[in-house]
Amino acid sequence: MHGDKHEAHRRLVARLRQQADDVRRLTSGLDQERLAKRLNPEKWSLLELVCHLWRVQQVFEGRIEAMLAQDNPAIARYDPEGDAEFEQLAKRPAVESIPAFLEARAQFAERLDRLSPADWHRAGNHPEFPHYDVHFQVEYMVHHEAHHIYQMYQRRSPLGKLPH
Repeated sequence: MHGDKHEAHRRLVARLRQQADDVRRLTSGLDQERLAKRLNPEKWSLLELVCHLWRVQQVFEGRIEAMLAQDNPAIARYDPEGDAEFEQLAKRPAVESIPAFLEARAQFAERLDRLSPADWHRAGNHPEFPHYDVHFQVEYMVHHEAHHIYQMYQRRSPLGKLPH
């Protein structure tokens, strides 16, 4: 529908669902050892990348809930370095953590589906971004995640034929 501003929001949610499907595909057919192996000791494994996406989603969900519940809440920067919650997620076996991420993503997408157009423009006060609202947060998440899915694609390719 032409001129439907809410269509942009639906497209972002569809991308989050598609990216979860990319995560499922890029991790399928691999055992714990291959998922957890760092091909480069300085760079995250496939499993660590999934856990990073899951942790970022948790942080962003908390921000969104704050923006929906409060007027212009303060939004703290997220630094993945030394995040104990991420460390805990990364210690879980892939057979648990990957399906749990995918389930959490499905629930998050359903939550976003229920937001009204006005909800998407509830604001937060972020130290780095002057025009910060739910829409900005979700779009940021989509782009951040796409970058990491590209990394997953690169790290998956040496481990055997990619599943379709």
